[in-house]
Amino acid sequence: MAVSILHRASGDGLAIVGALMFLWWLGAIASGPEAYAAFIACVWRDPSPEISTFHQVTNILGKVVVIGLTWAFFQHLFSGLRHLVLDTGAGYELKTNKLWSALVIIGGIAATAAIWLYIFAEALNG
Repeated sequence: MAVSILHRASGDGLAIVGALMFLWWLGAIASGPEAYAAFIACVWRDPSPEISTFHQVTNILGKVVVIGLTWAFFQHLFSGLRHLVLDTGAGYELKTNKLWSALVIIGGIAATAAIWLYIFAEALNG
């Protein structure tokens, strides 16, 4: 049941929040270098100490949203793959179904953590 709810929630999150972020990115690109730099500052780049508290907070919130979208992507992907296996008629035994449900949730978290640990490590080294 939890996997079904997370599948729907992650799909909605990807559709709504992902579309809004994509439109913001496109608008920033179309508006010029200053608007694009502001978008990057809100979403990714670490704010320097002389930047206002508002920009520091939006930078943290931007990272939370992007990491959340990454989790939603992997959760939705793994849950969709589970449903694909179920559509073939396999995995309906209660023990197998519970195992796959747990693996979907753990896999979504693990894949998100792996991706972002790699990204943050590259950002620190580069």
